[in-house]
Amino acid sequence: MLFEAFMRRLIRFGDLTIVRPDGTSFHVVGQPFSHLPADARPHPVRLRFNDPKVLRRLPFSPALAFGEAYMDEGVTIEEGTLRDLIALFMINAQSEPTAYSRLRARLGRVLRFLHQNNPVPKAKQNVAHHYDLSPEMYELFLDADRQYSCAYFPTGNETLDAAQAAKKRHIAAKLLLEPGQTVLDIGCGWGGMALYLARNFDVSVTGITLSEQQLAVAQKRAAAAGLSDRVRFKLMDYREVSERYDRIVSVGMFEHVGARYYPDYFRAVRRALADDGVALIHTIGRSDPPGATNPWLRKYIFPGGYCPALSEIMTSVEREQLITCDVEVLRTHYAETLKHWHRRFQAHRTEIAAMLDERFCRMWEFYLVGSEMAFRHEGQVVFQIQLSRSKSVVPETRDYISEFETRQQLPIAV
Repeated sequence: MLFEAFMRRLIRFGDLTIVRPDGTSFHVVGQPFSHLPADARPHPVRLRFNDPKVLRRLPFSPALAFGEAYMDEGVTIEEGTLRDLIALFMINAQSEPTAYSRLRARLGRVLRFLHQNNPVPKAKQNVAHHYDLSPEMYELFLDADRQYSCAYFPTGNETLDAAQAAKKRHIAAKLLLEPGQTVLDIGCGWGGMALYLARNFDVSVTGITLSEQQLAVAQKRAAAAGLSDRVRFKLMDYREVSERYDRIVSVGMFEHVGARYYPDYFRAVRRALADDGVALIHTIGRSDPPGATNPWLRKYIFPGGYCPALSEIMTSVEREQLITCDVEVLRTHYAETLKHWHRRFQAHRTEIAAMLDERFCRMWEFYLVGSEMAFRHEGQVVFQIQLSRSKSVVPETRDYISEFETRQQLPIAV
């Protein structure tokens, strides 16, 4: 049977039992996970497939077929957890790619420019698909400031709220803010970063988003905080910005740009950045070569999205003659962030299912756990890229970052 042959070829590490819809089963045992830390080793997994169509689809489109099967309860995990299962598959897929998997990867790279077609109207539609879900749902699993991007864990023991506050402080340090400056926040989300910068550093911030629900929440938050005179939010694409700013910050938005639009993006950054300005781009990326977006993730979670290799970003940066002042790679910080989000999501699962339905909950469980495992076992990382138009704006050494963070140790408003 093709499916059994596929699974036996895939599983080189770990312990997997497959139960077919007719009740028959087979067991695959690979090498132990001795190359991994003890707390990262998946436990044995037993899977029961309830739909025979899934078995036929899996060898040809494993990510999409299995994700849909999990959403639709076409597969049941009888032993182990979803974390064990996804980790098992990812570790084995990474260990020795097959000729067929390499062919699929090449095809994905060829087609990605079609998948990442993000002109302004389409970009707004793609953003609405994910970010215009129920605002109440996001409140249930995010931190108090609704930061929906990688947190920063300096010691690894921070709570989610403390780690998100540390992330904002870390970014503020790299922006080298001065009172009275103007700041552009590209992809401002629910307004947390813009409000944080305005409240704590006496700057004026313009936040732009393509999400109508995020815009409404951000404007309401600015009014409630008494900051409407220093923080304004607009429904606007980055390509439509015409003003210039002393500082530009973009957190968790670049993943939605699409590789074919990187020249447009950095052209817009250069156009909007003052001659002595500083920009900080915080984005998910990959430590491996350029690739394509997981087809399940592209279809159900982030249509039009793509997490780039650093080499892809830098080509467009260089063409715009922007100066790269600093690049920091956060390797497992997002894995820890996603672990917190998943725990909180599960704690409020009954409420979320009442808002959106059971299938949505299974879809988001698969998304949150799968994303965490990608940061632990695949090439997913986070880049913080600091840019300027002048070599003299940013200090020559990185001491200023830690010095700033030490000064900001006293409690400040989030």
